[in-house]
This record gives sequence, structure tokens and C-alpha cells, in this order.
Amino acid sequence: MTPGARIAAAIEVLAAIETQRRPAHDAMREWGISHRFAGSKDRSAISALVHDALRVRSSAAWIMGEATPRAVMLGALRRSRGMEPDAIAALCNGEGHSPSPLTGEEAARLVADDLSGAPAHVQGDYPEWLAASLEQVFGAEAVDEGRALAQRAPVDLRANALKTTRDRALAELSHLDPEPTKLSPLGLRIAIGPDGRGPALMAEPAYVKGLIEVQDEGSQLAALLAAAKPGMQVLDLCAGGGGKTLALAGGMDGTGQVYSTDSDGRRLMPIFARLERAGVRNVQVRPPKGKLPAALGDLKDRCDIVFVDAPCTGAGTWRRNPDAKWRTRPGALEQRMKEQDQVLDQAAQFVKQNGTIVYVTCSLLREENEDRIAAFLHRHTNYLPIEAAHMARRAELPQLAEFGSKLGPGIRLTPRSAGTDGFYVCVLLRQ
Repeated sequence: MTPGARIAAAIEVLAAIETQRRPAHDAMREWGISHRFAGSKDRSAISALVHDALRVRSSAAWIMGEATPRAVMLGALRRSRGMEPDAIAALCNGEGHSPSPLTGEEAARLVADDLSGAPAHVQGDYPEWLAASLEQVFGAEAVDEGRALAQRAPVDLRANALKTTRDRALAELSHLDPEPTKLSPLGLRIAIGPDGRGPALMAEPAYVKGLIEVQDEGSQLAALLAAAKPGMQVLDLCAGGGGKTLALAGGMDGTGQVYSTDSDGRRLMPIFARLERAGVRNVQVRPPKGKLPAALGDLKDRCDIVFVDAPCTGAGTWRRNPDAKWRTRPGALEQRMKEQDQVLDQAAQFVKQNGTIVYVTCSLLREENEDRIAAFLHRHTNYLPIEAAHMARRAELPQLAEFGSKLGPGIRLTPRSAGTDGFYVCVLLRQ
């Protein structure tokens, strides 16, 4: 496919997302099935175009004066990819399968690239209904934080301490030009190419041998802030596919025990292959049996750490999942808040005296973070929050103290402040 034909295909996928209200991944997969002539590189390039357009959907529509799939795609080429109007016009020439030529107004708007007068949520490319929430957290910097969330995310990897060191992993992957992450002592970072595509990691021997795992630096830091030590009893209560279970086990030198579970047993299925590849031997996977506590009855009041990677809106991961920021609705936030309260109350059953709950979300919203902690502490007066500087010191990451939340206890990481996905981490001590 020509570059112009890929743009036309991306416009088609954006139209399917809008008219059929389908997740971007599903719309892209359906397009691939119905266009089997497109090779893997074509599909990857089209997917990158679609995701770039979704990242800047609001600002792209504003500069183009309308929110049609074509307008959003053209605006995104300008705003997300930094293409000059003449280069966009050359790709949209109406030849072959490329988009039809630019109109005079389209060309003029691309030249102007004008956001003057645009409200904050358009300038920052976040949903209007979340504007008040983000401004409550970031104040006048909400637009800049939103713009950081609208950038492409790099590929972050974690060196598996059970099998290698970061230096050896960097050498193993030197052909991909990785860099050490700034905050995580185990992290490697690989820049995304100009076309938005990352490396084919699944074909790398280092990945196949379990020397590395794909994990955002912020997620790595969340696991490190749990301060899991050899010999501890650790419960990963919302384990999902097991990324943080692997990170927790990696710091325990194969001793102690990590119990990994999730309310949805289907989400746990990938963990078995991941544990085998990583060489982890001190994890027990506990699939739910009806209601989750039935699978964990023997752990009541026994755990040094209960790690709660709580269900959330995912507002901190918009760089990687730009589709999610436009699909999430206010009702979903309210539901997530209820679930967060429930899982925190559930976690409290399994913590021993002087043990901790480590509460984590990949959200930037106060409603899902500091407010949930405040509500939990009101219900459970035998818990105290550990202040941010102490959290950082006990994890041997003193540099993280600067990311202490200004809205309550805990540490808040954002793409703009830390270069990571957005994460909130709070440690609660049972007295």
C-alpha cells in the first residue's frame, strides 16, 4: 500500500470507530479481515495512524473546523506527526487509493494550525466532562499534562532480576538502541520510530528466554514501592495478566510466597506462560472460586503485603490507549470508585499487623486516588498512610520523594513530571 492509501484506510477505520462505537482494536481487526491484501507492515502503519489521530482528536478537529474522520486524520498529521501542509497535500492527491485532494479551506486550516480561542480540554486533548477533575489535580498545568498524555509512549522493558541485570539486558538488546530508564533501576526504554511502530520484541531471544518483560516504568516503580523482600508473604489481589506479580517476585530472590489472584479468572490465564518464561518459582496462582475470598481463606490476617492494582478508568495510560479516553463515560468513573472501595475493604482482611496495603491505580483522577484513600481511612481507623518520602526511602528509591502528591498521601507519577504512564501509589500500614 502507498502512504496515501494507508491514510485513506486510517480514515475508514476512524469512521467505523465513530459510527459503530467500536473499540479501536476491534475496528482495526475487522478492517484487516476485510482487506486481506494489506500486509502486516501496512496494518501496523494504519493502526499507528489511527492511534495518533485518537491521541489528538479534539485539537485536530478544532484546527480543521469539523470533527469528521477525514478532518481528524488531516489535523492529526499536522499536530501529532508534525507534517507540513505541502507534504500532507502530496499524500492526499486523489490518485490510486489515496484520499481526495485537499480543499482550499482544508489547506488554509492546515497552514494556520490555529488553537486560539480553544477551551482547555481541546488544547489538552482530554474529554470535556473530565476537565474539572483534571484541573482540580493540576490547576493551570492541566493543558500541559493533557498534551503529555497525548504523546506517543515509548516501549519500556523491565530486566528480570532472577535471570539477568539491566546492564546485561542493555547489551543483549543493543541493536535496538535501548536506554536505561531514569527512575526505575531495572528499566530499559526503546524509542518509537517516526512511523509510530515499535520493535518486534516477541521475536527477540532476550524476551523468549525471559530476560526482559514489557512493563511501563511507572508500573515497575509501583511494584518497587511495595518493598517486597525475600521471605515475605505477598498477595497480588488484582493480578490480571501478572505483570506486577512477576515484578514483585523478582525482588524476592525466589523465597517467600506471592499469591496471585483476580476476580476474573480469565484474566489470569496468561500468567502461567509468563511465570515459566521468567523462571519464577515462588508464585501460587489462586483462581477465584465463586466469590474471591473463598480462594483466599487461608490468607486472612497473614500477609505482609496486599498489593491492590485497582480497577480504574486508566486515565494515566491514554498515551498507550488513546481510544479509552474518548470511550470512558461519567458512569464508568462512578462504577470504578465503588469497585475501588470494595477491593480496598477486601484487601484489609488479609493484612497482618504491621503489614501494608499497597494501593495502585493507573489513573490521574483525585476521585480514584486520594479520595479513595481518605474514604478507606475513615472506614478503617486501624490503618495509617505512609508519607511519600518514607515510601521512597523504604523502597531504596529516595528520588521518588519529589513526586509526593499535594492532594493527600501517596506518590503521583505522570508523563509530564516523570516520563512514565500516569500512576498513583499509596502505602497503608495496619497498626
